[in-house]
Amino acid sequence: QVQLVESGGGLVQAGGSLRLSCAASGRTFSSYAMGWFRQVVGKEREFVAAIGWSGSSTYYADSVKGRFTISRDNAKNTVYLQMNSLKPEDTAVYYCAVSNTILVPTTKGEYDYWGQGTHVTVSS
Repeated sequence: QVQLVESGGGLVQAGGSLRLSCAASGRTFSSYAMGWFRQVVGKEREFVAAIGWSGSSTYYADSVKGRFTISRDNAKNTVYLQMNSLKPEDTAVYYCAVSNTILVPTTKGEYDYWGQGTHVTVSS
């Protein structure tokens, strides 16, 4: 059974940093794209960042470009999201996901497995 477990969320002041981790189990994900999305209550889940199987291809939402960095360690079946210069509008539940494709999708409909989410709160 595929399982994705996020960690690293919490409360941080504006301008601070957090590093999210997502550990995958149940299969090897080294050949597939992984992504991060976020959701605020009452709003659609939105794309944050995605990374290809080798780590050489990365994509970011405009709202986080230059502040967030996605990376992966295939030996550990883990994807990371380093979040710097955090803003109150980054407050959300962050989800990691895996896509059964060698492409690197940026829409939630193209992801097949999801974690349970980790809360990030940025205070002003």
